[in-house]
Amino acid sequence: MTSQIDARATEALLALSGGKACVEEPIPVYHGIGEEEKAAVMAFFDKRIPLSGFHGSPRPSFFGGPEVLAFEAAWKAKFGCRHAVSMNSATSALFAAMGAIGISPGDEVIVPPYTMSATAIAPLVYGGIPVFAEIEDQYFCLDVTQVQKKISSRTKAIIAVNLWGHPAQLSELRALCDENSIYLIEDNAQAILSREKGVYTGNIGHIGIFSMNIHKHIQAGEGGVCTTADDDLAARLCMIRNHGENVVDWLKHDNLANVWGFNFRQTEIGAVISRIQLQKLEQRVARCVDISERLTQGIAGLKGIYAPKVRPGCTHSYYMWSARFNEKEVGCSRKRFCEALKAEGVPIAEGYVAPLYRLPVFQKKIAIGDQGWPFNLTRADYRDGLCPVTERLHENEIIQ
Repeated sequence: MTSQIDARATEALLALSGGKACVEEPIPVYHGIGEEEKAAVMAFFDKRIPLSGFHGSPRPSFFGGPEVLAFEAAWKAKFGCRHAVSMNSATSALFAAMGAIGISPGDEVIVPPYTMSATAIAPLVYGGIPVFAEIEDQYFCLDVTQVQKKISSRTKAIIAVNLWGHPAQLSELRALCDENSIYLIEDNAQAILSREKGVYTGNIGHIGIFSMNIHKHIQAGEGGVCTTADDDLAARLCMIRNHGENVVDWLKHDNLANVWGFNFRQTEIGAVISRIQLQKLEQRVARCVDISERLTQGIAGLKGIYAPKVRPGCTHSYYMWSARFNEKEVGCSRKRFCEALKAEGVPIAEGYVAPLYRLPVFQKKIAIGDQGWPFNLTRADYRDGLCPVTERLHENEIIQ
């Protein structure tokens, strides 16, 4: 087996010099929309009802049209959650979650540096301060021991990202939050159907965030969902989603902080597609798991390439199959290795996104206006080298 692998590696390197590529035809992009979605959308059009069922005023449709309500009901039934509040994107859902928990200027929110930028930007919408904590070396999610070191009297929440489909240490993080009277928000955009200790991710934090954009397990082009077991948080999420300043008297809600005119509403067509996609969720995730497990088996004999691990008590939904590469053990650079695979016709990437504290908004500490607000309310540190594990993984080890 090892000799066969070495032979293929030699062929791949030869392809860089003009040799014949192993994969001669482009690998087709997976298209997850089928006849069921098409039929459901056409049936919706035949009803001749509005494309959006929301009204930003005191009436039942403040909570959405019939398709949005049906989709949210199906989501609650699927995941066993008390509340499901649909949004037009997971980014909007993150922003709404920050508003719902009452983020105020100067409040600190602990976030990982290795994720999509919206996770770290969300606190800034309300003047909150992102505080970056290191990730785990093996599972790539927030390191609980490092999070503990970052908690201060200003900490309002922790946003845990279940990165690439693997759960963070959610039970430990929830206990830490409860101990310190702060909130746990789960950015579960990449980990739908993953579990920790038998519980679906997205149901362990105070609010769970899900995504339905084009490259997620379930997609409607764009879309998001907030889940929560808390009635007050659910009410605030609904108000923040839909011009809540117009309905606070009608809903007789006293907690008015951060309730103003956003429009984070999902369309009826988006809800139609999302509900059909939800019915296919198990097979969509199973497909990702199957491909990932085959990749893991396929590299079992390769020296210096380590397949993603799964923490005991967890399941992985494999939004991405992300391995670790050891240049010394392989005997060539990660860059050269990836160039060889690309020459073979295999899609592969080096790293993920650069550590988010390297973004100009953090390096220059200018978010709103030219006064550095809200960064002038804190001494938050965004220097390079802040999270060495993240930097090492991104710059030297991760391949996807």
